[in-house]
Amino acid sequence: MGWTKVQGWWKDTGKPEDILEANRLILDDLTHEIRGEIRGEIRGRVSIDKGTKVNEKSVIKGPVLIGSDCLIKDSYIGPYTSIGNRCEIINSEVEDSVLMDDTKLINARNIVDSMIGRGAVVEKNKSLPKGNKFIIGDNSWVRI
Repeated sequence: MGWTKVQGWWKDTGKPEDILEANRLILDDLTHEIRGEIRGEIRGRVSIDKGTKVNEKSVIKGPVLIGSDCLIKDSYIGPYTSIGNRCEIINSEVEDSVLMDDTKLINARNIVDSMIGRGAVVEKNKSLPKGNKFIIGDNSWVRI
């Protein structure tokens, strides 16, 4: 196994906490750019790609990066959050987290310091019996 010298900074991202730290480092240099349809409140450096819609009851506090074709409705997106493409955040709060493409948070309360994989859905259980229901992949970690 060889090695390569890189220019600039380098961060090993072998563990989830390393990916969250790399996300914070990248977002520290984020440029403010709004290409989506924004009706909510934007504070600080926020980058939102085309096709993304943010309704009037939502607040986004940067640094935050949001991909294309997302829906942010009645939600709070806090600092150091990166959201992939085609995500839906509805009546939820998320901060200091990474959400991959096609993620859905629905009535998810407050998600912090988290990594949520592609196509994952986090939703509050409204049916009986009350309790938490999980479908969790290999090597996952859930804190409730």
